[in-house]
Amino acid sequence: MKKLIVLLVTMTMMILAACSGSGESESGGAAEVKTMKMAVATSKDRSLTKGLDKFKEIVEEETNGSIKVEVYPDGQLGGDRVVFEGLKMNSIQGTTMSSGPIAGFVKEFEVLDFPYLFKDEETAYKVLDGEIGTDLLTKLDSQGIVGLNYWENGFRQLTNNKREVKSVEDVKGLKIRTLESELHIDLWKTLGANPSPMPYTELFTGLEQGVVDGQENPAGNITTGNFYEVQDYVTKTDHIYNASVFMISDKFMKTLSDEEKEIVTKASEEARDYQRELNQKESEEAFAILEEEGMTVTELSEEARKGFEDKAKEVYSKYTSKVGEELVDQIMNEVK
Repeated sequence: MKKLIVLLVTMTMMILAACSGSGESESGGAAEVKTMKMAVATSKDRSLTKGLDKFKEIVEEETNGSIKVEVYPDGQLGGDRVVFEGLKMNSIQGTTMSSGPIAGFVKEFEVLDFPYLFKDEETAYKVLDGEIGTDLLTKLDSQGIVGLNYWENGFRQLTNNKREVKSVEDVKGLKIRTLESELHIDLWKTLGANPSPMPYTELFTGLEQGVVDGQENPAGNITTGNFYEVQDYVTKTDHIYNASVFMISDKFMKTLSDEEKEIVTKASEEARDYQRELNQKESEEAFAILEEEGMTVTELSEEARKGFEDKAKEVYSKYTSKVGEELVDQIMNEVK
């Protein structure tokens, strides 16, 4: 009888050991799936969100599922400032967001929002993907955030529901929603507007309820955000090129193996190229869509555009001293 009991106990232990072994890693510990919550303010149809979807696809495939990526669009996890704080605490693991809100935490990023700095996307890519852009990303280290590269929000355009804006003089008195950025607020004050900063997640309601008369955003946000439902006029101002920084929580990165870090980095580069291409297509098609939806689309004359540029560049002196003359000189020489 004792032999039978010993035999049963031995077999039970062997079965339990086999079962526990099926979920173990090679090192003997339990296999762990690492989850990345990726938050973005834009809608699921926007190129920035689709870029995160591409990142998810690549990372999950290349890591054989050891990293699971969850994408939360439409500001589900909060506006830009909330998401940035989430990255610092690692309650959110990744995002892509405009440089404007980042400047509230790392002042040097303000230089990327200087009005009429980049004449086209190619010039922006040269600066952002080069030494200047790389050095800027390292400034995020102080916030406990890893900056990997720059995606693209695009050139910002002005909309409103009061009147057609054909010149900078037409901006006077308009209540314009801006990014939660000191430079953006000062810019629209300089242009004659009454700026009102608010999170992107509250913008449609603000326009609908008349809290603000208008707003300024890249064309892709205007279409996918359905702003044509509450705005009558759009003017092609191209006043700021918006880079969208792709960032990962440093605390999360430190949990990854070297192989996983390499996969995440390469995936961010592939997703960046994919997203930039999508965004350029969005921008090309946007104005035709807005016109079809009933908006009045205004192209500025050469003289009117110069009026915007001359007025907008008045903010340069204040923010040059703030972000550092050496950095401004570097970036100005590069764009020239």
